[in-house]
Amino acid sequence: MKLFYAPGACSLGIHVLLEESGAPYTPELLNLREGAQFKPDFTAINSKSKVPTLQRDDGSVVTEFPAIAYWIAAKFPAAGLMPKTPEDQAKAIEVTDYAVATMHMQGFSRFLRPGNFAPSEGDHETVTARGKEVFTKGLAWLDKALEGKDYVAGAFSFGDAAPFYVTFWGKERMKLDLPPNVAAFYKRMLARPAVAKVMADEGLAVAA
Repeated sequence: MKLFYAPGACSLGIHVLLEESGAPYTPELLNLREGAQFKPDFTAINSKSKVPTLQRDDGSVVTEFPAIAYWIAAKFPAAGLMPKTPEDQAKAIEVTDYAVATMHMQGFSRFLRPGNFAPSEGDHETVTARGKEVFTKGLAWLDKALEGKDYVAGAFSFGDAAPFYVTFWGKERMKLDLPPNVAAFYKRMLARPAVAKVMADEGLAVAA
C-alpha cells in the first residue's frame, strides 16, 4: 500500500492508523505548497487533488478520510481498530465525521484560508473569527464525547484518528487551550508508540 500524505495535514490521522495496523505500507510525501497535488502524476491517481489518498496493492485507490479510516479498520481486524459493537462503531463514525466535516472543513479551513470563504480581504478577519468559533465549539463537543473515556469509543479505534489531527491543529497551530478531557486524550495519543513514530517521521513537533 502507498499513502500519499502531507506533513501535519489531515492525512496525519490515516498515517497513524496505518502504523497502528501493522500492515506494510509506503508513505509518499506530496508537496502541497508546490502544487504536487495538481500534477498529472498524482491526478491520475486521485483527480480530487487531495490527501489523504491510499493506493492499495492492486492499484485501486481509496479517498476521503472517513472511508480510508473505516477500510483500514475493517481490512486489518487483528489490529483491533474496529469497535466491537454497533453502538461503538456508530460513535466512531459520528466523531470522525464531525471532526472532518465540521471542525476541519467549517472551522479550521476558515481560520487558515479565509480567502476561500470571502474574496474580499476586508471580510477575512470576520471569517477567521467564525472559523475559530466553530472549531472551539467542536472542542467543547469533543470534550463531552470523551467524558469518562480514554478514547471516543472506549478503547482505541479508527474513530480516534480524526479527533487527534484536529486536536493537534488546535493545540499546536491555533494555540488554543484544550478542554480537560481533550487535553488528556491528546496526551494519551502522543504517548502511543505508533503516534510517536509518525510524528517523528513527519517532522512534527509539539509544545512542551
